[in-house]
Amino acid sequence: MPETLDRFYLVIDRLHWLPRFLPLGLKFVQLRIKDQPDDVVRAEIAEAIRLCKQAGCTLVINDYWQMAIEFGAEWLHLGQEDLEVADVAAIRKAGIKLGISTHSDEELETALSVKPDYVALGPVYETTLKVMPWKPQGLERVAKWRARLDIPLVGIGGITLERAPGVFAAGADSISVVSDVLRNADPDARLKQWLDARGSWTRSELASA
Repeated sequence: MPETLDRFYLVIDRLHWLPRFLPLGLKFVQLRIKDQPDDVVRAEIAEAIRLCKQAGCTLVINDYWQMAIEFGAEWLHLGQEDLEVADVAAIRKAGIKLGISTHSDEELETALSVKPDYVALGPVYETTLKVMPWKPQGLERVAKWRARLDIPLVGIGGITLERAPGVFAAGADSISVVSDVLRNADPDARLKQWLDARGSWTRSELASA
């Protein structure tokens, strides 16, 4: 697994989280902005890149591949619909590493066809973040896909800190988290719990999960 792909992979919906979270030691984060005007998106992506470089945090831009190229992003994440319209050759020419969302065997094959740097499988558990047409994948699917892949596998969807050891034990290289931090009554404290725990999932601990 690339050293830059942290075991804990936070997804945030707006820039305003970064000044709060970066000082806590966040090392890998995705900026996934939805339903905002282009000028807002441009400003937030540019500032997020600046802040993360300054803090030594790896930033992944979701969806906006043209802006990722324009502003010199290092990582990009695309969903299946985004992948259909994105210029993967231009993304690769810009030296950007690429992650792809997958929810089925068919989508996995589509993702692998562009040789991504990681694939994300979800939802592992039921999620209330958005309406999903797919049933929870479960830990068995995580294990099955881990056996198929020679690139990092990211688990996402309904994963809490308490569920994390089981997801890692099933074979996930990284866990992507949204609600368990952003919707927590104390997001900063919950993030700190994740960051403190991420190095504690040793092989022996995972074997007993």
